[in-house]
Amino acid sequence: MSDAGRDDETVPDVDELLDRAGFDPETSVLTRRQAEVLALRERDVRQSTIADSLGTSRANVSSIEASARANVEKARETVTFVDALTAPVRVEVPAGSDLYDVPKQVYDACDEAGVKVNQTAPDLMKIVSDAAGDAVEGREIKEQLFVGVTSDGRVRVRRHADGI
Repeated sequence: MSDAGRDDETVPDVDELLDRAGFDPETSVLTRRQAEVLALRERDVRQSTIADSLGTSRANVSSIEASARANVEKARETVTFVDALTAPVRVEVPAGSDLYDVPKQVYDACDEAGVKVNQTAPDLMKIVSDAAGDAVEGREIKEQLFVGVTSDGRVRVRRHADGI
């Protein structure tokens, strides 16, 4: 996010924002300060305004925000890893595979495991392609992928380096 934000300089009550969102510092991967900064930035409050209200520099707010977003991404990655690790369906998709072949592989593995996946073939290809990033170019799988399907049908995709 850039520092563009709200034109009014009123800072919302951050304690109320965190309470309404259910922030618990004992169970969160975020520090309270990171949660405060994210809560305000998500409401388009400028970094400079946040810095003034916290009595710090805009550069420090920027650093706190970057750390918070990195922590959120790590938490998401951890959940994806655990879901993939414990998924009853795990499909290895070798490099060089055609993306169009992936749905059949996943559906066959799900049928074998008795797991229902609630994705159409095009939706499944999009999930795989989006999650794989640059490991998929057009229809070609450039890097080995692992596709996991949880017992409740959620699809998790990991690149080879990530494994499952």
